[in-house]
Amino acid sequence: MNRYDGDESLERTFAALPPARGKGFARTWWGLAWLKALEDSALDNEQLKAGRRLARAGGVGAVSVRPGRVTAVVQDRDSTHHRADVLLEELSGEQWDRFLDMTAERAGHVAALLDRDMPPHLVEDAAVTGVDLLPGMGELQAECDCGAWDHCAHTAALCYQVARLLDQDPFVLLLLRGRGESALLEDLQARSARGVTPVGAAPEPGGVDAAEAFAAGDILPPLPDLPEPPEEPGVPPSLDTETPPPADTDPAALEYLAARTAAEAHRLLMGTLRAEPHHRAEELPLAQDAVRLALGAPDPAVAERLAEGSGRDREQLALAVRAWRLGGAPGLAVLEEEWAVTGEALARARAALDAAWDEEERPSLRARGNRWTVVGAPAQVRLGRDGRWWPYRKERGRWVPAAGPAQDPATALASVEG
Repeated sequence: MNRYDGDESLERTFAALPPARGKGFARTWWGLAWLKALEDSALDNEQLKAGRRLARAGGVGAVSVRPGRVTAVVQDRDSTHHRADVLLEELSGEQWDRFLDMTAERAGHVAALLDRDMPPHLVEDAAVTGVDLLPGMGELQAECDCGAWDHCAHTAALCYQVARLLDQDPFVLLLLRGRGESALLEDLQARSARGVTPVGAAPEPGGVDAAEAFAAGDILPPLPDLPEPPEEPGVPPSLDTETPPPADTDPAALEYLAARTAAEAHRLLMGTLRAEPHHRAEELPLAQDAVRLALGAPDPAVAERLAEGSGRDREQLALAVRAWRLGGAPGLAVLEEEWAVTGEALARARAALDAAWDEEERPSLRARGNRWTVVGAPAQVRLGRDGRWWPYRKERGRWVPAAGPAQDPATALASVEG
């Protein structure tokens, strides 16, 4: 049920976007997540493909977004115009309460939202409370004056355009779910400040919770300003002393490890100040950990030891470092592992390849395992085990990683060609 009551503060209009020929429809996590939700729940892939062609050609006019509904006029290929509406169920009052209570309890979410940013893991945390922000199977209902009973090319084009709007402003999704940005942020601030013991009142046994004290704002004395963080990580002391090292100690390797530790500590500090999430480091196999350590451009002697310890030569280690820098352990796996795509994974890959380009734009591809090479060009896309596509280009007879992963093969290949 859509409860929009005509309040103009709950309606936003976005100007028509230019054509997007040869480009993916989304670049950010939110836009790509919307497209995945759309394409995973689609009943008619042909209508999706037709809609993508219309959106790519710039056929979607200005888009109006309000709680429960997004609307636009879409120009068909025969130059006729159709009003297209896509409806998404609003969250109930109880669901909003659960979502906002969860968000207010997490300082990182509060800081990000107040800074007009929506962290991607907000979706996962909301799902734990039983609130789905992204549309599920069958949730995107279509209405179009062309007379189609389900999604047609016009409503599909509008859905693809929404992905581009989410690239610009992910708060569009929350507005569709029923809350405008200003009202949401005011409610969030109010919830964050609840439960603080008034000045002069006796605190409960055990004192005031640290999160409540921090949320008190101007009720309690302000916290002292944080010192300015250093722009660069510190430099560990030199081990070049008159005292000879023990026989089993390599000073150059030890200095390098100390420098890497200082750099990692600096990264964690800067992430904390910016309210960025940190994840516990995984235990890596020796061959992978050597690549991770080599990211810091060690001196030749240390690099030689890392290459030898990882079972690679210097050139192979440099290539592995490049892959790691673009995608971590998954990026390294795509570089070094070739696997046979079969069964359901193969069906999904073929569907993605078929849907990625218009018929007249599709390149000729030669497949081997999880690798698709463009015939007659030094370009290749590789499918990772997580379903993402990785672009590669041929340089001096070797395939090397060209950029980070993309959700669809056309976007990945465009980064090679660009």
